Order: sequence, then structure tokens, then C-alpha cells
Amino acid sequence: MNALAATNRNFKLASRILGLDSKLEKSLLIPFREIKVECTIPKDDGTLASFVGFRVQHDNARGPMKGGIRYHPEVDPDEVNALAQLMTWKTAVANIPYGGAKGGIGCDPGQLSLSELERLTRVFTQKIHDLIGVSTDVPAPDMGTNAQTMAWILDEYSKFHGYSPAVVTGKPIDLGGSLGREAATGRGVLFATEALLNEHGKSIAGQRFVLQGFGNVGSWAAQLISENGGKVVAVSDISGAIKNSKGIDIPSLLKHSVANRGVKGFSGADPIDPNSILVEDCDVLIPAALGGVINRENANEIKAKFIVEAANHPTDPEADEILSRKGVTILPDIYANSGGATVSYFEWVQNIQGFMWDEEKVNNELRTYMTNGFKDVKEMCRTHNCDLRMGAFTLGVNRVARATVLRGWEA
Repeated sequence: MNALAATNRNFKLASRILGLDSKLEKSLLIPFREIKVECTIPKDDGTLASFVGFRVQHDNARGPMKGGIRYHPEVDPDEVNALAQLMTWKTAVANIPYGGAKGGIGCDPGQLSLSELERLTRVFTQKIHDLIGVSTDVPAPDMGTNAQTMAWILDEYSKFHGYSPAVVTGKPIDLGGSLGREAATGRGVLFATEALLNEHGKSIAGQRFVLQGFGNVGSWAAQLISENGGKVVAVSDISGAIKNSKGIDIPSLLKHSVANRGVKGFSGADPIDPNSILVEDCDVLIPAALGGVINRENANEIKAKFIVEAANHPTDPEADEILSRKGVTILPDIYANSGGATVSYFEWVQNIQGFMWDEEKVNNELRTYMTNGFKDVKEMCRTHNCDLRMGAFTLGVNRVARATVLRGWEA
């Protein structure tokens, strides 16, 4: 089941549990605006190349729309629609005053030079500058884009509207980016996991963790978990998978992975089959890579008691049902990986105030938001007698629906 089908399914289930009016339900599903623009640039060799850029703005009932911009050869409109909708529910669950958006350009960033990427980003910004803005739509980095991409968007946008650092988040620190933004999603995963384990009378210390994915989110989560006394027993990434049941030395693995572009060949652990990573024996499994990795084929084999979804949509709905029958507790992506979006919000707030926070304040505020978020999700689970995924979805959908009705959607 693809991301769009799964998101729609979860939304419909949530709206049924909440008893939403069918007209309101339909109105919440339809995106506010879809933008598609043609971006033609001169390449370094003098020839012209054309690309298609787009932005889906899903909902703005609770505030400006927020979401990433990805540069990827297969930017599929359906997927972008699903991700924009997911951002609407995610920002509502995190209780930050945003709606959802997503966008990108269909290109292969690996095949473009730095100056070609800059020209492409600037042309894209020229085409959409009057449809984004501090109080309308605030982009952020995603697959294939980074802080430098945001710097170019900020500069191009400012030519039209004056200096506006709050128009994008995930910027370089020197241009108003927030401290703590880089570790934010991984740190959010740590706080979410802590909240979940505390609920079950446990703590991070002494639990055994397996991480699938050792990119930005996975590596920060691993580092912070091991600093808090958790034992990371297996890790995988695109290069391979490793295991050490006594616990992997994460600081050494981080050095190795930077030097060798992956975890493969690390001397402090044994190589294992990457396909077996999800079914390794552990207490907490953290999928932090691709979507759809936990499915009906492997769900029965999973030995973890808790799954914390650091990736977007890692668990298929069929696997959800198998795992809940087995008594496995799943902390859903829409809450578990919202740390990045939350610190993006802090960056926007700091830019608007023109007053920057120190890193300790950023991390403390993030802990408060993640802890309160878990309490709110649990409250919905108790009210509607449902699992954590539906608790999170009903919480998000309910907040957006209430804002929509209060603003007068029928007028």
C-alpha cells in the first residue's frame, strides 16, 4: 500500500472515530492549492534544460503551511499530495501553529553541478515567490536539498520581498538557522521513546535497540540513545548491516561510517544480512530509513516489544494488524519523527522575533513539546479506546477540524 492510500485510510478511520460530518471530511482531504511550474535553466555547457517544479499546499486552517522541498528524479504528484496531507496532521499532533505542504523539482541533483542547482533553485523561487511567505507557506529541506538550497531560496525571495529569514527553515546558522536543528528529528525520537518506555515503567537505560538506517535521523538517535544508557545491538544502512549483542560502540561507529561512507566493515561488530535487521532480537526497533519496510512478509518474525517509527510510513497497514495481535506497541511516525518539524517552528519563531536561542533552550523546549505530545496522544487513545496510531491521527484530525469549523468553513 503506497503512502497516499495509507494516509487516506488512516484519515478516514480517524474521521469515522471522531464522527466528522461527511462534507467536512471531504473538504479536509482536498488540497488548498496545487502549483506546477516550468523551470528552464541554461546548463554549464550552454544548452537549455527544462524541469517541472511543484508545490502542494494542503491546509492552512491552523496557520501557514509547512513542508519540505525535495529534488528527486521521480517526484510523483500522488506521493507529494500524501506527504503534504501528512504534514497537516503532523503539525497538528505536535501542536505547532502550521498547516501542511510539500513540494519539489523532478530532477537528479547528482547529475547537476552546484551552479546549475543554484540557477534551478532561483528560477523555481521566482515562479512561486508570491505563493510562499512567512505567514502563508514556509518551505524546508527534504530529500536532495539542504541548508544551502534554503539559503538560495531566502536570497531570491528577499529580492522581491525584502530580507525575510523566516520564509524558509533549515537554513545555515549564519543566515538565521536554529542551533539544534540538525539533531532535532533524532533527539525527538529519543524523547518520544523515553515517554513511551516511561509509560511502561521502563527507561532507555538497559533496553536493547536495533536501528535500520544510519543517516541523519538514525545516527543522531543512536548517539543519543547510547549516551542515555541504551544498548544499540544492531545497525544497518545502505552499505550493509552489523551486530554486536554486547552493544555497539556508537562514537567509534560514527567515525567509521563517516570515513567509509557506511557502517559496513566496522571492526567492533559482526556483519549480518541487511534483510534480517528488522527481525533481530531486541526490545526497541527503530526503522529510520525507507517507507513500507515492515510488511506482512516479515511482521510475524519481529521480536521487538516496541517499534518507534523514525522513518515516514515504515509500517504497512497489514503489518500493523499482525503486530497488534502479537502485542507489539507501535509509536507512529506522525508523532515519533515530529522533532524536526517542531524545531523548524522554533527557527521560524526566532527569526520573527529577531532573537536567537541557545542550544539548551531549543532542546528543553523540544523535550516539553514531545512529552506533552505523548500525553495528548494517550488521552485520545483513552477517549476513543484505540491504538497509538489512531490516537495520533484522531488528535491531529480533530485539531484541524475544530480550527476549520471555528474559522467558518461553510461561509
